[in-house]
Amino acid sequence: MLTAFARAFKTPDLRKKLLFTLGIIVLYRIGAHVPVPGVNYANVETCMKQAGGNSGLFALVNMFSGGALLQITIFALGIMPYITASIILQLLTVVIPRLEALKKEGQSGQAKITQYTRYLTVALAVLQGTGLVATARSGALFQNCSVASEIVPSESIFTTITMVITMTAGTCLIMWLGELVTDRGIGNGMSILMFISIAAGFPGALWGIKKAGKLADGWIEFLAVIAVGLAMVALVVFVEQAQRRIPVQYAKRMIGRRSYGGTSTYIPLKVNQAGVIPVIFASSLLYIPALIAQFSGSKAEWAVWIGTNFTKGNHPVYIVTYFLLIVFFAFFYVAISFNPEEVADNMKKYGGFIPGIRAGRPTAEYLSYVLNRITWPGSLYLGLIALVPTVALVLFNANQNFPFGGTSILIIVGVGLETVKQIESQLQQRNYEGFLR
Repeated sequence: MLTAFARAFKTPDLRKKLLFTLGIIVLYRIGAHVPVPGVNYANVETCMKQAGGNSGLFALVNMFSGGALLQITIFALGIMPYITASIILQLLTVVIPRLEALKKEGQSGQAKITQYTRYLTVALAVLQGTGLVATARSGALFQNCSVASEIVPSESIFTTITMVITMTAGTCLIMWLGELVTDRGIGNGMSILMFISIAAGFPGALWGIKKAGKLADGWIEFLAVIAVGLAMVALVVFVEQAQRRIPVQYAKRMIGRRSYGGTSTYIPLKVNQAGVIPVIFASSLLYIPALIAQFSGSKAEWAVWIGTNFTKGNHPVYIVTYFLLIVFFAFFYVAISFNPEEVADNMKKYGGFIPGIRAGRPTAEYLSYVLNRITWPGSLYLGLIALVPTVALVLFNANQNFPFGGTSILIIVGVGLETVKQIESQLQQRNYEGFLR
């Protein structure tokens, strides 16, 4: 693998792509430390120290922004608005016939959907930026901080508009940087920026576990977390690469004097067909009750019950609800992203069939049966991986930004595998040995 890296840097055009991508990453991390105008950064630093790295309700968004959210920088919103917009457009494609028609048009239709995603990203950035400014001004961004309500000293409309426009522009810049990496870098620009955002928090989180440890000055806990992380990476790589291959045979067809078809291929159905989307959906949905209770300021029974059961990640009600939501969203996302009837119709149109299964409706029923069976272990695997931070809260007294948590490790391994495959394919085109042998 190291030899392949050396050969990649020896290839002139591939070296330019790698250096260009590294330059974009450096620029992205610099922007994550530039404060937004109107913010008292000294008070932000004070609250960060008092919070001790615990992001509370904003842990997920703060992770995707690389820690920029709680520091209220120009990249505070991070890549989250784009991720949300992409998921919304993907869900609407199933519901709105116009979007479904665009998806079937190929390259031109996909370009139009991408344009809609950009517009929706800007709208969501304005909405989330306004909410972040209001949250910071009210003091709810940091819990138990003495100067939390003084982070944004000015309450003028001009300051609010300036802050919202700055953060929205930062989101647009991140979106542009991601597209630059896709076009001129090594590809998967948005995924790579997401990877960097999450990985940026690893050193601080690991060192925090070491400082909080009690065995051998914290080194025992530190090494134990590293060992657990390596085991989780191996597990995630194994499951993410696992797939059920359904064989497909294409019959021979005579068109004029030429014979077409007669080939064998397969339909790869991944065990984790939904990826990390169910974890993001479940985490976001669980934040809603706690946010409502926090901003309402109510002392009623329902608010107390929500505050008791849904604000701490190690509460049994929270754990069970989180796990069940992940399983539900795994089935839900697979159901809307993979259409067995459409696949069966396309196979029938081109003379394809699964050996032993009749074409048409029996093929669609068989695909649905297989998909449901492999989605069960995939959803249970997602739920167990996502509960790792909960175990860490108990064993290592870690905060909710535990470095080897479910969402972070799934994204990092997934993006890492895809990036390695892309570099490998570019190396193989130049007759070099790749990463995977």
